[in-house]
Amino acid sequence: MAKVTLVFAVLLIALGLGFYLGTGSKAPTALIPTWFGVALGLFGILANSPEASRRKLFMHINVTIGLLGFLGAAGRAIYAITSGHSPDQVAVTAQLLMAGLLLIYVILCIRSFIAARRARLV
Repeated sequence: MAKVTLVFAVLLIALGLGFYLGTGSKAPTALIPTWFGVALGLFGILANSPEASRRKLFMHINVTIGLLGFLGAAGRAIYAITSGHSPDQVAVTAQLLMAGLLLIYVILCIRSFIAARRARLV
């Protein structure tokens, strides 16, 4: 699962940099997906360990980062859409893409945790 984490980290970094550089944005908030990607990447590298306890710790940290990122991005996108005034469509698109990526990542992590627990019990 650590390798999957690194893939999602690269995707988030690309998403953040793509929207920041591609739109000519000067707002530092456009880089939020990049920072989540950097955090996932750092802890993904640390989770790439033969030690089970170390791998477990860092993967739990990663899924927590992923869940917080999903909740933040989805919450901001929903708020922007339902707030009553016209939202920045580029920002909402970036938020929804970040939320979608992180939702997929969290689901994959949960499935992996369940499979690991079942394998330990057998």
